[in-house]
Amino acid sequence: MSAESTGGPESPGHAPESAAHPRFAAALRELGLDVEVRRFPDATRTAQQAADAIGCRVSEIAKSLIFSADGVPVLVLMDGASRVDVERVRQELGAREVTRADANAVRETTGYAIGGVPPFGHLVRTRVLADRGLLDHDLVWAAAGTPHTVFALDPKSLVAHAGATLVDVRETTA
Repeated sequence: MSAESTGGPESPGHAPESAAHPRFAAALRELGLDVEVRRFPDATRTAQQAADAIGCRVSEIAKSLIFSADGVPVLVLMDGASRVDVERVRQELGAREVTRADANAVRETTGYAIGGVPPFGHLVRTRVLADRGLLDHDLVWAAAGTPHTVFALDPKSLVAHAGATLVDVRETTA
């Protein structure tokens, strides 16, 4: 099943750019991106919740996750069906230690709450890693600055606009 728009402006869940968090809407304008931001009445904080609301596969969700590499924030973009391998991130960055950032660090770095962090438009410019698995899809969905809003973009554009380096940092199953 592919992730497709549900139709025109009257469609449930469809909203103009104004549905996005104001900082994220400004980032879209700065980047010259004209994307449909969809708002949902129920939270889309988790990849599964977002996929259920949109009607797409969980792997078509692009998660924006903040980690701390030797105390410096780094953003990792990962498909919703996969988990980040922290050791692979550490190796990729040449860091001594990589840990998942707590809610306060996420908000201080991005300006957004966990569950609504978009791939760009953050308070602090950070290094961005994007797992190569995102490119397995024609379209991916990411948070638009709130736990109730998402937008779709082709993964190559998402990676480019986020200023990300393509890497392999997904957990592999034995």
